[in-house]
Amino acid sequence: MAQLDRMSHLFLRTLREDPNDAEVPSHRLLVRAGYIRRAAPGIFTWLPLGLRVKARVEEIVREEMARAGAQEVHFPALLPRDPYERSGRWTSYGDGIFRLHDRKDADYLLAPTHEEMFTLLVKDLYSSYKDLPLTIYQIQDKYRDEARPRAGLLRGREFTMKDAYSFDHTDAGLDASYQAQRDAYERIFTRLGLDYVIVAADNGLMGGARSEEFLHPTPIGEDTFVRSAGGYAANVEAFRTLAPEEQGYDDVPPAAVFDSPDTPTIETLVAHANAVLEGDFTAADTLKNVVLALTQPDGTRELVVVGLPGDREVDGKRAEVAFAPAEVEAATPEDFARHPLLTKGYIGPWTPDGALLGEKAASGIRYLLDPRVVPGTVWITGANVDQQHVHSLVAGRDFSADGVVDVAEVRDGDLAPDGSGPVEIARGMEIGHVFQLGRYFADVLDLKVLDENGKLVTVTMGSYGIGVTRAVAVIAEGNHDDLGLVWPRNVAPYDLHLVAAGKDAALIDAAATLAVELRATGLDVLFDDRDKVSPGVKFKDAELIGVPTIVTVGRGLADGLVEVKDRRTGERRDVPLADAVPALTALVRG
Repeated sequence: MAQLDRMSHLFLRTLREDPNDAEVPSHRLLVRAGYIRRAAPGIFTWLPLGLRVKARVEEIVREEMARAGAQEVHFPALLPRDPYERSGRWTSYGDGIFRLHDRKDADYLLAPTHEEMFTLLVKDLYSSYKDLPLTIYQIQDKYRDEARPRAGLLRGREFTMKDAYSFDHTDAGLDASYQAQRDAYERIFTRLGLDYVIVAADNGLMGGARSEEFLHPTPIGEDTFVRSAGGYAANVEAFRTLAPEEQGYDDVPPAAVFDSPDTPTIETLVAHANAVLEGDFTAADTLKNVVLALTQPDGTRELVVVGLPGDREVDGKRAEVAFAPAEVEAATPEDFARHPLLTKGYIGPWTPDGALLGEKAASGIRYLLDPRVVPGTVWITGANVDQQHVHSLVAGRDFSADGVVDVAEVRDGDLAPDGSGPVEIARGMEIGHVFQLGRYFADVLDLKVLDENGKLVTVTMGSYGIGVTRAVAVIAEGNHDDLGLVWPRNVAPYDLHLVAAGKDAALIDAAATLAVELRATGLDVLFDDRDKVSPGVKFKDAELIGVPTIVTVGRGLADGLVEVKDRRTGERRDVPLADAVPALTALVRG
């Protein structure tokens, strides 16, 4: 049913100044325009205007979920510990979730996500392949104890998500369910007016055959992704470096140590090497050995050394994915004190007396190499003696490693792993994720069904998430100007913002009559009927709130006209009052 809200009664206060803690336009404008209010860091109260936009987004999501054959359910946000203990995530989430006890000292958590609960619900009700395929979803609040909530709704501690899960008894069935959800996401984001790039994503601890993120390109995005002109796209965590071919080294002289005073950095080392070795070396000719500390969920701490070309840095996000579920940080002075064989600034894998780095070497510290460090490549690196380095050190001849780890930063011009050419770096905000979970949760929670032959088989699952409240913020980020918000029509809180620009009783009556007639045609109308507010303030509020069409009943009423303004383009035109209802109805409905 169409809605008519009068601003004289609407629970709304607009602000002229930006909130002090607002970092991005969506945060500033959603607060100033009266859509949300801060309750605590990363936690927001939704006001009537905000709830209307959020409901419009949810309506589009529900329509497309139904079109894709998904059915809606609703789980509690307060959940028991046991399912998460069984899946291992009670521990692996670490400090990232809110935990609490009831009066009987039983453990609970505020749900960060609901895979376990979906799995157990289907296990409780279904037992045969004939019950499948099944896709169910919910739109529910989630909770994560973000260390640094930021950017308003873009990174909060409480947020609303649509999470869907598919259940199939065959891999082919999972592929079909996955594609149905992927197609639905494309329709959803198109209807929301959001540009998106589908990128390959990391599969994480749970594995799975396929994982893709929908990223909205934006300079304020938290995600870095790469794309090539040939069609490759991936977030940096999922990017895989192409390893070069192994090289011959028959003509490379033996490794030799040389004095290198005051050269603890790559820059100083390159300058010194070019001076004393009479070469033309660059940072790419050096082997940087970065010492990382990994803290496992059980508190166990270990060091790992990563060897990579000296012109590259370790990417923190790529390292987090590679070493998950451990927390990753640079080794501390205390770590170095516990490992005296590590000479800070002069670390290398080799000494004249044998290998230093590696689980079976003198230090016992795990040593991993960048994919570019292939057998036959020649390096300058630390000699594990203060003020000394070694040159002509050959991978595969003079040193080896415990494995390979791809955690170096990705750059513009790096080659896409699919052969489609060089990549460029871009920033984006994740707005959706589709993921073939496979049988991880079904295995740990024992979700099985009888197949066509009467044999018990483990169900295979897909997971599909959309951040609803984040979508509201992302839409606001891309739809505003210097005056305020400019909502796309299909998510705007109202179809029309009607302003009574004057205090004359006849003018107020004419505006009120028009508002009622517009609602009667099925349009949602926000009517600014405030009698002690100047037209100038009303116009500023209308531009700040951002309804796509602003209708003004003002001085033109004497000539039987009302003004219709397009909020996005600023275009204005006069429409006869007698024709306003059909004209505006046609405008809104296209």
